[in-house]
Amino acid sequence: MTKIQLADEQHVAGIIDVCTAGYRFASKDILPDAYVKRRCEEFYHTERVTKEVQQVTQAWGGYFVALENHQVIGAGGGGLISEKSAEVFVLYLDPIRRNLGIGSKLLQAITSQQKDFGAHEQWVSVQKGNQKAIPFYEVRGFEFQQEVSSFESKLTDQVKSLRYRRDI
Repeated sequence: MTKIQLADEQHVAGIIDVCTAGYRFASKDILPDAYVKRRCEEFYHTERVTKEVQQVTQAWGGYFVALENHQVIGAGGGGLISEKSAEVFVLYLDPIRRNLGIGSKLLQAITSQQKDFGAHEQWVSVQKGNQKAIPFYEVRGFEFQQEVSSFESKLTDQVKSLRYRRDI
């Protein structure tokens, strides 16, 4: 049985593993390997994830984890980007655990938290060409808004994200 909960320090290694594997899986054939490696090293290392687990605020609601037999099989989180707007910043699963409803449960937990924070709309950025994530968000009511340069990407990376939003 899958359990969804806010993460703590014991989940840090699992979050790193699942987010790194999920990002690499989602980015395969759409992003340069060097870019993927750089992003994984930047976002999914022990010091950063530990801090993000310990310091939960409205701007970063912490990581929610999907656990099965105490093992992290999915992780996600988000926060407020304005008084009434929230964003899903990260949502990844162990690639072999896709299409089992785990992502939906994580998104539901993140959304519930963001509603409690006062959000009325929710945003997400999806890598252009990511046909693993785009249908997931679209079927849950997210609508395409615009194409932008990916968060913190360099101009030389030429990496684009698609911005989606929905009312919550």
